[in-house]
Amino acid sequence: MIRVGLIGCGGMGSTHANCYMALSETVKLVALADLDEKKAKALSGSAEIYSTGMELIERADVDVIDICLPTYLHTEHAVKAMEKGRNVFLEKPLCLNMGEAKLLLETAEKTGVKIQIGQVIRFWDEYVWLKNAYDENKYGKIISGVFTRLSPNPKWSWNNWYNKVELSGSMATDLHIHDVDFVRWLMGSEPEEVYSKATRSSDGVIQQLFTTYKFGETVISSEGCWDYPDNFPFSMTFRVKFEKATVEYAKEVLTVYPAEGEPFTPELEKAFAVKKDVGINLSNMGAYYSELKYFTDKLIAGETPDRATLPEAAKSLELALKEMEIAGGVVKGGK
Repeated sequence: MIRVGLIGCGGMGSTHANCYMALSETVKLVALADLDEKKAKALSGSAEIYSTGMELIERADVDVIDICLPTYLHTEHAVKAMEKGRNVFLEKPLCLNMGEAKLLLETAEKTGVKIQIGQVIRFWDEYVWLKNAYDENKYGKIISGVFTRLSPNPKWSWNNWYNKVELSGSMATDLHIHDVDFVRWLMGSEPEEVYSKATRSSDGVIQQLFTTYKFGETVISSEGCWDYPDNFPFSMTFRVKFEKATVEYAKEVLTVYPAEGEPFTPELEKAFAVKKDVGINLSNMGAYYSELKYFTDKLIAGETPDRATLPEAAKSLELALKEMEIAGGVVKGGK
């Protein structure tokens, strides 16, 4: 039985808690920490409750520390947990900058603990299907691709931390990084060329980023934005043109348009197709369940996770930071 201590009981922490409860045959959520202890108690009445993450890391008898805190708190808590000899599941984005990423990589190497990063799109059924179709050469080479991730402004966050660059790193490293990471994983390499342009808030902070990547003859573009109106629905989409088909994911439906034959929707086996309102942009908890099951299954088997790894997350952060630099910096001009 894998014993988990969960730090942070907001939207993402609540999602993880529900997933662990669904994994109760092999996983037990034994400790929770949040500044708002009522939130922690509401998630699991049987778990030990701590007022701070550092207190949980220091005192809780657990195998895994799951960190669902705002990004600016990731590094200090992950380093402390690793130094304590605990395996770590760390929500994305990895951290705020490459200096912190270097410290995390060095600490993981020194301590030898197992760590996985919450780049959940690597476990999202439709995206996994696309990755497998490419790897298996089902429709030939990729000619082009378009990825979008669009959201109203995340005003729901604790103390509005998403909208504070020093706490979240900006839209590019929090929201857009999902597509940055997936495009790298899909293509299996780093882009040879990167071109980025941004739109900004009145104080000069990036709110929308358009990026084009070049992988040999393949061209892929992405748009990330989180300052659409409050009544604008969250959406994530892709359209990938292969040599022998075009694949589209839109409005939560995956459709294949083959060069020959009729369009069809692939049958996908849903591991945990449960919808639950936890206060964040979340269509269902399936991929979150899958990533946590993958991580805990690896621990039970005594194996090291090789999907959504710490080094991969560091490379995706580096690319997102590069895109912001090309676009003129995370903050430009303004008041």
